[in-house]
Amino acid sequence: MMNGTIKKLSEDVEIYIFFKLPMKSIMRFKCVTNTWCNLIQSFSFINLHHNYTSSKKDEFILFKRSLKEQNVFTNPLSFLRTPNGDDDLDYITRDLEVPYLSTGYGSIFHQFNGPCHGLIVLTDYVNFVILNPATRNYRLLPKSPFVCPRGFYRAIGGVGFVYDAIQRTYKVVRISEISGEEPFNDPSVVDWIGEVYDFSVDSWRNLPFGEEEFPWPYNCPFAEMYYKGVFHWYAHRNLVAILCFDSSTEVFRIMQVLEMCSLYDEKVHCLTILDECLTFICYPDPQRVSSPVQEITDIWIMKEYNVNDSWIKKFTIRCPPIESPLAIWNDSLLLLQDKRGIVISYNLNSDKVEEYKLHGYPGSLRIIVYKESLMSIPKGSTQVENY
Repeated sequence: MMNGTIKKLSEDVEIYIFFKLPMKSIMRFKCVTNTWCNLIQSFSFINLHHNYTSSKKDEFILFKRSLKEQNVFTNPLSFLRTPNGDDDLDYITRDLEVPYLSTGYGSIFHQFNGPCHGLIVLTDYVNFVILNPATRNYRLLPKSPFVCPRGFYRAIGGVGFVYDAIQRTYKVVRISEISGEEPFNDPSVVDWIGEVYDFSVDSWRNLPFGEEEFPWPYNCPFAEMYYKGVFHWYAHRNLVAILCFDSSTEVFRIMQVLEMCSLYDEKVHCLTILDECLTFICYPDPQRVSSPVQEITDIWIMKEYNVNDSWIKKFTIRCPPIESPLAIWNDSLLLLQDKRGIVISYNLNSDKVEEYKLHGYPGSLRIIVYKESLMSIPKGSTQVENY
């Protein structure tokens, strides 16, 4: 204060202060003055804030689960923050119901893709909802115009959410297999359909697969990962591999996996990121009878991306019986869902196992490690809504 008046802060100082605030506080300051509202909603501020939060180590958790009550399933989404020395997690937002997605038993298999610049996509394979958990804005995407021909059956194998840095647009990709229905089904008559929704033009279009035979994406928790502008699916059919989709060229390709991580190693496989490297986890198949092989979980990292000889074994651990891994958090905590539907963590450095007060229908739990972002939902023919 000078001469009885308050000296106005420079915009640079205001931005620096805003960056130090929690997301909820930033959103509230939009209501204080029009100047602050315009600043916080500006493209430059949003990008500066995204770059700042991306460089921080603070990581949050997006937790999706299914709950069953009297044969009715709900699928709430929660946003949690890093524990501060406690044994449990602190809720920021609790049990949001994502609209437009199907309910029923099949809802436990809903996909949960992202984040891309703080945005995620949830889908029941037919409907797609893009969401910013921090701002609580969301939008239902237009439906694909593709219609399965009469007398044929459509199986959806893989869904991905990517950002094309060249065209500066987000994309959703979906892979389907079309085959004949009973009683006319002929296993030799199978066609693959690739589709991409391009946010820049707000429409779907078909993708060519070419003549190359690709492995089929394996639909299980933690079996897909967006990394270095490429979406990756763990896949198999005649061979075990990683199916890749380049966000800019829109070309599918195959990345080889370790020979020892074959389809017949009595393990299930999944993908994640550890130490900023693509990571392949081989964990006990929950459907098999326990054996010495089944007691071990191996974690491999690819030190040099897309170089098959650069795979190294980072950890070999013995964790409690689980349904599947969920995520790796802060490069040290392997988050898992056990067979009761409860989230547990395994500390890769200390081998300590902890149980969190997070639970749901067994097999339905999903987790994404997330950093808060102010990124706007791209506009289109459908309306951006808010919780």
